[in-house]
Amino acid sequence: MSSFIIFNGSIVPSGTPIITADNRGFRYGDGLFETIRVKDGRIVLGKYHFDRLISGARLLQFEISSFLSAEKLSAEILELCRRNGHERSARVRLNVFRADMGQESGAPQHVIQSWELETGEEAEKGVTLGIYPHGRKSCDQLSNIKSNNYLVYSMGARYAGQHGWDDSLVLNSFGRVADSSIANLFLVKGGIVYTPPLSEGCVAGVMRRWLIQVLPEKGWEVREQPAAPEDLLQADELFLSNAIRGSRWVGKLAGVTYGNKIAQAVKKIIDEDLC
Repeated sequence: MSSFIIFNGSIVPSGTPIITADNRGFRYGDGLFETIRVKDGRIVLGKYHFDRLISGARLLQFEISSFLSAEKLSAEILELCRRNGHERSARVRLNVFRADMGQESGAPQHVIQSWELETGEEAEKGVTLGIYPHGRKSCDQLSNIKSNNYLVYSMGARYAGQHGWDDSLVLNSFGRVADSSIANLFLVKGGIVYTPPLSEGCVAGVMRRWLIQVLPEKGWEVREQPAAPEDLLQADELFLSNAIRGSRWVGKLAGVTYGNKIAQAVKKIIDEDLC
């Protein structure tokens, strides 16, 4: 358990009440968040996280000031990890949200939490996926941010647990794949790496962004291309990416099993270059 959190720049005990029943973030999901990995006292992919955060905050019409700067938030994250004893390896959640009803200011509030992140090697068994059938992701600007309005992903994760899967894929309003409940999706076909473009409604994942930039430098062609569920069943490999776990290869989807040659190479690149 974490001993401390940060609320609006101040370190307070983790059990401290910080919002009221009138809080707009609580009532309406009016805000956004980042899930960040800290490794050996540094923020992994920090620039990408803060680029996405500030871009999303502008889209949601928050006031952008030194209160919400990358420099200030980075210092707070690292100080919190130090106070909680999590500098070696941590998962950090930074939540930015609007204040109470009746407070018309766009100035945001924020909470930072940290947890120790286990770094042991995961089993080689591939992830088992399914498709969540009861909700759809829209394809608009709001769909790309990590919004506090997370219901379709939360229900997708619950659905996966109920069916014995490790994760669920979420479809967009056109019935094509957006992403999974906690990750972006990549598929491999004929040696080419594909991933749905942001126009398909997926979250603009920081690991996704990094891989799209780095994999061509390592010799792989990467294409952003829409993917229908049937396209996944014809793929050679599937893998998921997010900021905390890096990448995980998919072993099975809808009875189809997949290889992991390129997926394992991608994991090695992430481990060597970032972690």
